Amino acid sequence: MIVDLPSTDTSAVNRTMVDLRESAGAVALGRVLTLLIITEDGPEAEQAIQAANDASREHPCRVLVLARGVRRAASRLDAQIRIGGDAGASEVIVLRMYGPLADQGGAIVVPLLLPDAPIVAWWPGEAPVSPAEDPVGSVAGRRITDVSTAKSPSKALAKLRQRYHPGDTDLAWSRITSWRALLTAALDQPPHERITSATVAGSSDSASTDLLAGWLSSRLGCPVQRTTKDVPGGEGGQIATVRLERASGAVELRRLDAKSAVLSQPGEPDRRVALSRRTTRECLAEELRRLDPDEIFAEALEAVPAGRSRTSRKVGV
Repeated sequence: MIVDLPSTDTSAVNRTMVDLRESAGAVALGRVLTLLIITEDGPEAEQAIQAANDASREHPCRVLVLARGVRRAASRLDAQIRIGGDAGASEVIVLRMYGPLADQGGAIVVPLLLPDAPIVAWWPGEAPVSPAEDPVGSVAGRRITDVSTAKSPSKALAKLRQRYHPGDTDLAWSRITSWRALLTAALDQPPHERITSATVAGSSDSASTDLLAGWLSSRLGCPVQRTTKDVPGGEGGQIATVRLERASGAVELRRLDAKSAVLSQPGEPDRRVALSRRTTRECLAEELRRLDPDEIFAEALEAVPAGRSRTSRKVGV
């Protein structure tokens, strides 16, 4: 069900939600959190809503979409309420803001927050310089950005590092979860030798490659070299190879295509492993599983230098 409320206000939206709850059986009870999506009005907003709807099947929530429209228009708020099949396992309230109102999302969103429920803010596109200091981000306990949408993801990641606050995270981090899991599992097997150095290769514009290098540096305490290498399939922003050096020989995880990689270990035959590129929906669902600050992400981000050459760099000690 979709209910349109043109030229409205938050009081009218709340009254409509109560009426729908009583007449149609749509309830906010059992929602585990409020997800704020801050985006520009248009296709980007609809893509973000679809990802949130898919993620809501794992995390039932109220989704508040702050869709910023034309700034030169007269001040106006158009609302749209989506429930049932049009909202996954959530209830979606789309707030399209025009004119000066487009920059007043913080004040608009407060009356529509679920009481006593955690708040997560997500910027699927361009994010503020400091999400925690943003009027909307300041009301959220968790703040999700996506530096891959920036012109220079690595530079955007460096800015996030400089302005980091506990509770900040980025989808570039959840995109490397499978890589981290496979490497951890490989090192859990004997021989349990110290890693003496590591090399992480990937696209020059890959923030996920930068974060993986930072994670290895923060966890292993060894020199880590970040190099540029073409990724199979020609897609940008991706990791190509990770190589961990130790006395008995190197452990190497190398991407083959969009769905698989090869894991090489001394004394064992090469093993093909599943390593699909993760969707926005999968990454968002993972980030919504924890509502407290992610210390491991913070340490990995801190280990990523603020700048690097286009071809290589070393991090760690």
